Amino acid sequence: MAILTNSDNEDQLVSDETLLRESTLKPWLFATLVDRYQAAFLRKALSIVRDPRDAEEVVLDAFTKIYIYADSFVPQSGAQFSSWAYRILMNTAFTRYQKLVREGQRVTALDPEFEQYVGERTEHSGFEERKDGIERILIRLPRHFAIVLRLHYLERWSHEDIAEQSGENVGTIKARIHRAKEAFRRESAGGEAELLL
Repeated sequence: MAILTNSDNEDQLVSDETLLRESTLKPWLFATLVDRYQAAFLRKALSIVRDPRDAEEVVLDAFTKIYIYADSFVPQSGAQFSSWAYRILMNTAFTRYQKLVREGQRVTALDPEFEQYVGERTEHSGFEERKDGIERILIRLPRHFAIVLRLHYLERWSHEDIAEQSGENVGTIKARIHRAKEAFRRESAGGEAELLL
C-alpha cells in the first residue's frame, strides 16, 4: 500500500491497483508506483541483462508499458498489480537480452532458471524488430483486438495469462486473437501481416 494525501490533507492508504487506475487521469500519481517498485525492478532486470545501463533501460521501458497499457489491467482476486507488472518487466528484460545476444553484445549465459523461458519466446522473435510499424496498424484496430494482440505478441503473454487477467476463458481469448489477426491482416494489406501468421 502507498500513502497519498488527498485534497483535505488527510492521509489515506491507496492500493497499487487504485494508483494505476487513477494515474491514467492524474499522471503524477504514477510516480508513487515507480518509487515503490523501481529498486526491485532494477535488481530483477540486472539479474537478466547483467549490465546496469541495460537494466535501467529495461526498467524505464517496463514502466512506460505499464503506464501505456494500464487500462488492460483488470483487478481480480489473486491477480495483483505486482504480478502483472513483474510479467511486463520480465518480458521486457528477456526481449532486451535476446536483442543484445543477436547484436553480439552478450556472450554470458543466462541463469538456468531463465533459460527455458527465453527458449519459449523465440517463436515470435521477428515481431519485436518491426514493432513500430505494427503499432501503427494496432492503433487503427478496435481496442479489444489491439489489446489482445499487444499482450500476446508484443508482451509475450500466453493465452492462459490473458484469460486469467481478463476473467474470460482461454477459448474466448484464442478466438479473439484469431479474429484480431484477421483484422490486422486486412488493415495491413500485406506488410507486417506475415508476422502474425
